[in-house]
Amino acid sequence: MKAVYLPAVLVAVVTALLAERRPARRTPLVVASAVAAGAGLDILHATLPGDDSGILRPLTPDAVGPVTRAASVLAAVALLAAVRGLARRRRRAWQVAVVVAGLSTVLHVLHGFNDGTLASAVILVLLVARRQDFEGPGDVTTRGRALARIGLAAAALLGYGMSSLWVNRLAADRNLSLTFALREIGRGLLGLDLHGSAHLAGAFGEWFPLSLLLLGAGGVLWIVEGWTAPWRHRVVQHEHERTLARALVHSWGTDTLVPFVLRSDKSYFFSEDETALLAYRVVGGVAVVSGDPIGPPERADRLVGDFVRFARARDWRVAILGASERWLPLYAEHGLHALYHGDEAVVETPQFSLEGRAVRKVRQSVHRLTGAGYHAAILQPSELDAALRAQLEQVAREWRGNTPERGFVMALDALFALGDGDAVFVVGYAPDDRPAGFLHFALSSAGHALSLSSMPRRRDTPNGFNEWLICEAIGWARDAGYDRVSLNFAPFAALLAPQRELTLSQQLMRRSLLALKGHFQLDNLLIFNRKFLPAWQRRFVVYESRRDLPRVGIAALAAEAYLPFHGGRR
Repeated sequence: MKAVYLPAVLVAVVTALLAERRPARRTPLVVASAVAAGAGLDILHATLPGDDSGILRPLTPDAVGPVTRAASVLAAVALLAAVRGLARRRRRAWQVAVVVAGLSTVLHVLHGFNDGTLASAVILVLLVARRQDFEGPGDVTTRGRALARIGLAAAALLGYGMSSLWVNRLAADRNLSLTFALREIGRGLLGLDLHGSAHLAGAFGEWFPLSLLLLGAGGVLWIVEGWTAPWRHRVVQHEHERTLARALVHSWGTDTLVPFVLRSDKSYFFSEDETALLAYRVVGGVAVVSGDPIGPPERADRLVGDFVRFARARDWRVAILGASERWLPLYAEHGLHALYHGDEAVVETPQFSLEGRAVRKVRQSVHRLTGAGYHAAILQPSELDAALRAQLEQVAREWRGNTPERGFVMALDALFALGDGDAVFVVGYAPDDRPAGFLHFALSSAGHALSLSSMPRRRDTPNGFNEWLICEAIGWARDAGYDRVSLNFAPFAALLAPQRELTLSQQLMRRSLLALKGHFQLDNLLIFNRKFLPAWQRRFVVYESRRDLPRVGIAALAAEAYLPFHGGRR
């Protein structure tokens, strides 16, 4: 019956080549699981005792049996290294798996028929039959990296083997020659001397071959992982892209978060005609998008769809931070889901007034600071001389302390990166004319709005300093023709201070947030923002699948610099 296996495998492979593809969403995961199980079975059969009989065994040299059995271990390791890429639909992982599965099948035929033969054949047929499910392109930057890894691994293994043999040359039963050294290294890498080399004496002869096999397996894993790795992403802003992004922000940036896309740590994804864009950064395999599309509304649908396909081709998950409510139906059309994140406080400048009981605490702060001799100046970036810039940087540095510069969606990444027309400073001076603190705003010309980026101050400023400075900013904005001033973002404001009846799930979430409030001070910004009687604009996190939420949450915290890593790879 064993003689039937080989033609049966050939017929199955040909049938798989001719098979018609039926798309299945979870097929790559099933294939990856089968490959992992088959690789584990290969390792098991290679390590368990057994004979070297096979249908082709009489036609091969005597050394082929042990070599094929040993090589199957490295083949199984390579399959395991490709499993992750298969689960993510990577074409390169499929190529590696097909080559290795084919090699493994041949090795099994040479070595001997057993359950491993059948497993290797099934895996090969499955990979060939579902070949069109693995269409994810490989990262072009990894080609050179894979070649470099092959060279480094080979050099490291050869260097390790030669140096070890030279140091322990007295343990050899013959003179150390290049031929002898290469033979011992090769036998060790293939696992032919796992129980010790016949030409190496003592403890060295026992552990040296095993160390070579382990290093070889590690080298195979390293090389295959580098070749099948997901796309790496590095933020690069070309001058043309930055100029185009600024023009789109000025023309179409009506949302209060739009000016923050001009940060230097964001990449731009443009529509084909470069009339619309999304700003993003990849963190931990998640393409974190900053806010909503910028450009003509009729371009948004195509832009979002193209970006989702662009991200999925690179095996990135998609998450949109700071999404506004008006765009949620569009995101839903592309299979994305939304989760409420919090409220942005927006002061309508024409309606703002210090009159009335509701704002009496703010009014008292203004009177107290003004009476104490504090005064403010609204300055364009070009109006800041070198001395004043140094003073403002010192204030910001002292206020921040050891904490990193935070923000991604709702803050600028540098005080002086934007010029006139894009940013403005509201500087508060102490009675001795020393800058006591300041507000840094990004400007939205198209939206007639100011968006607060940061508000550092000296530790010795009196209570109410920020309230007074914000009132100064609102007054200037109203006189300058700006209709809105966006203040801080209050996480989960609608749950911490509900204005309507909550559902059961919302009530449970509110209890959890209240339990954390004392540790994370979640309601501080909410209490502060309420003093100015703002309008509240709901913001959402948009994601692809619920199982992505933990990953999206970590990526969002990292992008906002609340975690030690800030992105970059994948």
